[in-house]
Amino acid sequence: MAASQNGYPLEGVRVIDLTRALAGPFCTLILGGLGADVIKVEDPRGGDISRGNAPYIGPNGLTLAATSPEDISLAALTRLRGKRSVTLNLKHPEAKEVFADLVRNADVVVENFTSGTADRLGVGYEAASAANPQIVYCAISGFGADADPGVRAMDTIIQALSGTMLTSGGPEDPPIRVGVPIADVMTPVWAIVGILSALQHRQRTGVGEFVDVSMLGVVTSLVATEDWQALQDLGQPLRTGPTLPRLAPFGVYRCADGWFAMVAPQDRLVQGLVEVMGRPELLEDERFQTRDARVLHDAELTMEIESWAASLPAEEVAARLAAKGVPVAPIRTPIEAVSDPRVDARKETRPVQHPVLGDIPHLRTAGVPIRMRNAHVGFERLAPRLGEHTEEIFAGLLGYDEQRIQGLRDAGVI
Repeated sequence: MAASQNGYPLEGVRVIDLTRALAGPFCTLILGGLGADVIKVEDPRGGDISRGNAPYIGPNGLTLAATSPEDISLAALTRLRGKRSVTLNLKHPEAKEVFADLVRNADVVVENFTSGTADRLGVGYEAASAANPQIVYCAISGFGADADPGVRAMDTIIQALSGTMLTSGGPEDPPIRVGVPIADVMTPVWAIVGILSALQHRQRTGVGEFVDVSMLGVVTSLVATEDWQALQDLGQPLRTGPTLPRLAPFGVYRCADGWFAMVAPQDRLVQGLVEVMGRPELLEDERFQTRDARVLHDAELTMEIESWAASLPAEEVAARLAAKGVPVAPIRTPIEAVSDPRVDARKETRPVQHPVLGDIPHLRTAGVPIRMRNAHVGFERLAPRLGEHTEEIFAGLLGYDEQRIQGLRDAGVI
């Protein structure tokens, strides 16, 4: 793995990755992007389920079904970057010994099975800590390691249970599923916080740790950053549509060719807004003179703003308000956003990379949204083929000879 002069921040940290789908693989993806040596353990009978997710990219371009051996799922190309792949059938009795050998040579284990599954397979924290008492073991699950065994959770289920679906939209709208799978991508961030904290604690004490992170807990804690009960007690609607009345003017507003977002609750920002609108007299209106008055008359203020913006395109609205220091932006599509030159220059989004076809510039995926001055971050290793590094790791790291590796293959262990 190439590195800058000062290397990667997690260089020397080895992670055994038992994860699959999105929440777990996204966690180990970021760890890999920070320089950890991530060993992806995959079922030899197909590998991570993301390998079978449409669409695919290959010699014939984008397809909804694999048409050649070179076709690889876009999900796999994204989620498996920065990792080495070995195969191991965790349901095979002999897999427990191989897993223990991997753990003896590792710092971290990450899994996102439903609660109880890892223990049942013999790859849970007790088995890992028996092999390596200093191991940091992270379990990502829907409801926590202490939940009833076998209870499954998906991002949509967590959004429903956490209250997220009733935080957006207007009072009469149906529940709204957030388009970005927030439970699957936010839970891993907190898992990494736990892992890095446990590694620091281990460095100080020499003691390993079990890091237990639940999707429901993470997303519900984010929902709890708003004062929902207080708003309800005050008779305020919990779903306010495009604007947030208690911070008026704040939200999304119509204009000639679409929508723009604006955040201008302070008096000085409102002063800039009404000057751009050519309506300074609005500040003489008792409905809009103070912050509290604007909160009570958000609907009327929204009408004034949208009446002014009705003849202007979003880019012009944004330019005029920005010139007065008002925080504003046109509403962009996701496709426009991921190609922003600013995030591209910082490598916060990247072109999809295929191991045979190279860069696919018009297809974008996530980078590592962290920059450091004295260390390197990013993905130097492309997504591996299923089991691509099995012999390299089992022979080079675990010291297995050719006969043993072949025996494991013949028995269906790897």
